[in-house]
Order: sequence, then C-alpha cells, then structure tokens
Amino acid sequence: MRPLFWLTALLGAVVPLLMLWDIIANGLPGLSIEFLSQPPTDTGRSGGILPILFATVWILAICLSVTLPLGLGCAIYLSEYIDSHSSAARWIGLSLDILASTPSIIFGLFGYALFAIYLNFGFSLLSGGLSLACMVLPLFIRTTEHALRACPIHYRQAASALNIRQSGFILRILLPISGTGIAVALILSSGRALAETAVLIFTAGYVSRQPDSVFDSGRTLSVHIYDLSMNVPGGQQNAAASALVLVLLIMLINSTARLLARRYISYDQTPL
Repeated sequence: MRPLFWLTALLGAVVPLLMLWDIIANGLPGLSIEFLSQPPTDTGRSGGILPILFATVWILAICLSVTLPLGLGCAIYLSEYIDSHSSAARWIGLSLDILASTPSIIFGLFGYALFAIYLNFGFSLLSGGLSLACMVLPLFIRTTEHALRACPIHYRQAASALNIRQSGFILRILLPISGTGIAVALILSSGRALAETAVLIFTAGYVSRQPDSVFDSGRTLSVHIYDLSMNVPGGQQNAAASALVLVLLIMLINSTARLLARRYISYDQTPL
C-alpha cells in the first residue's frame, strides 16, 4: 500500500504545483515596483494595481474586523456555554454548515439587498467587506469551535480544581492554547475572502480608481483578475501578474498569522 499512498500524495500535489508554476511563469515578467505603485491605465492593459491593492486591503480589514469578534464570541458560546449534545447546539451547527456551503453569489445578492440598498451604503468598500464577513463567518466559527473543543481535558480539570472562574479560564488558558487553531481559521477565512469575486461584483463594484473612503466603490484583486481575463482583450499579462500578487498576499497573511500564533498565543500542550 505504501507506493499507492505515495502516488496519491504526489498526484494531489501535482495540480497545485502546476497552477503555481503557471502563475509564476506568466506573472513574474510583469511584476515590478512600477506595477505595484501605479494606477491601471487603458482599462488595465497597462499601468499598475495600486488602487486595487488599496481596495483589497480595506475590504479585507472590514471583513476581518467584523468576523473576528462575532465569530470568536459565537465559537466560545458553542464550545463553553452550551451542551454540545443539546438540540440548540445541533440546530446551530446545522445552520452554520448550511451557510458555509451556500454559493457565494447568494451572499452577493443578500449583501446587495441589505447593505447596498436597504442600509443605503451603495456600491462601496463597506458593503463589500460586510458581505464578505457574512460569507466567511460560518467557516470561521466552525473552525474556531473545533480548535476550542480540542483543548486538553486536563486543563479544564485543573481549572475546575483551582476554582478558576470560567471567564478567567477562557481568557488566560483556553484562547492561548487554541491560538494556532484560531490562526488557521483566520487564514482560511482570509483566503476565501481574498479569492471571492461574485460577492464583490454585487456589492463593491468594478471601479478601479483610488477610493477615498469606505463608502466609495473599489475593485479587489480577484475582481480585477476576472475583468482582465474575461472582458479586456490583451489583459492576460497584467491578469497573471495580479494573480501572482494575490498568491503572495495570501502567503504573507498565512505566514504572519502562524508566526504570531506561535510567538504570542501558543502554550506547550505537553500533558501535565
């Protein structure tokens, strides 16, 4: 069975490696300081992606600023304040699983109806970030919940024996121990948000100019890549370079989150 397992692993690694090689081979020649520091011109065929980078960072910041407190609070409630075998926990878990598997265009239509029209935010970075937060919240909550439930039982027993209040146990023991798992949830949520296109087309819009505030429309890297590839003849070179920047940005977020988790909020989980 060992050769079969090795073959399966290699086949699983070939496709992403080929995709990465294609992105690097086509995008690296167009990547430069000017490309990162100039606005797009000629509908994106030339120029750079500075306004697109700015809009991407703003939308991701809005998304995570909503996702982190709400998602972490909900995950703590599910893991610490409610019986996992109760009907309420089962229904909440089922609802989160259904929402996590809902097509992204549904969240785009929901965000357009709620944030862009009903709340009158229009096509803006704020509408896009809030819609992305609605989309990634179920994924973040479920991943964080599993990380919190993985806390070793002897830590809970020791806290109970020492009569530590539950709030103190959560803040001083549970969250630091689960830091790596929470970082993974953050990475998965950030990756899905950065790669999303359908939601942002309905909420943030297509505008490629520099946004002046969160109430202005903006174009993210994923939307920019889609537009150059599908709607702009001759835009494949800049689309490949933009895709390479997106991959590098995801890798940077991944590395930073893991580094911070290991350095500041991870405890040694050696059994007592």
